Amino acid sequence: MLSHRQLHEERLCLVTREEIKELLNKAEKRFVSEAKLITLQSGTLIFVGDTHGDLEATEKIIHRYLKSDNKLVFLGDYVDRGSASLENINFLLEQKIEHPDSLYLLMGNHEGYSVMSFHPADFWEGLDTELRQRYSEVLYRLPLAASTPNGIIALHGALPDVSNLENINQIKPDTREWHQITWGDWQEREGEFLGIDTYTGRPQFGQGWFEEIMSRLGKNVLIRSHQPDAPSTMYSKRCLTIFTSSAYRHYISERTIALVELKKVIKSTDDIEIEII
Repeated sequence: MLSHRQLHEERLCLVTREEIKELLNKAEKRFVSEAKLITLQSGTLIFVGDTHGDLEATEKIIHRYLKSDNKLVFLGDYVDRGSASLENINFLLEQKIEHPDSLYLLMGNHEGYSVMSFHPADFWEGLDTELRQRYSEVLYRLPLAASTPNGIIALHGALPDVSNLENINQIKPDTREWHQITWGDWQEREGEFLGIDTYTGRPQFGQGWFEEIMSRLGKNVLIRSHQPDAPSTMYSKRCLTIFTSSAYRHYISERTIALVELKKVIKSTDDIEIEII
């Protein structure tokens, strides 16, 4: 069986190192120009959960939904676990460069390898030192959350301990708030901060935390991914978890996305259309 490094070397043969560097340079310039909090004002939004190297799912979504008046928001975790992480992240970066105002890539914990190492990390471990550094530098700059005027906030994991939406723009990697967004899990329990899971190392949060932070932010519904074993809806249908990868078939049999019309007020997950990919 080929090692992760050998698989990457085979795939790197399909594109030159210089082509990858050029792609990363262009993507980095784009991400530098974006705020950590993306505000989306009009059109139909398509929220995409973790894709984790599932290139087929990503291509299907791009080809089906990337059209005028639509905006795609990917919620992080583009690499590791799946069989085509390199192709998946490169394809997404290419699409971001080509459609900068129609496609948004938020940061997940698997994009923060330079901040906090984890396992499995087959994508990162398969890169040589130079490319690992460049991918880290580029993905380090990804935005953290998306907000809409009709009641939605979207991000990868859990809600950060901020006093208002604009404070999200001040969050830096490797801070407590960054870990909450990229690593945080929700539990269907009362309480606020429930401690760190001893097995995963993830911070755990309960309904009290959800209600407190959502009230501060003035939002009705959270759309997130990250946690494939979570119920799809929690907290009186105000928290929606979607997953758009084949990497967790033992948890989730169907890849899902969420469609939202911005002209419609979103009060609960009942106001959101779920589609299977």
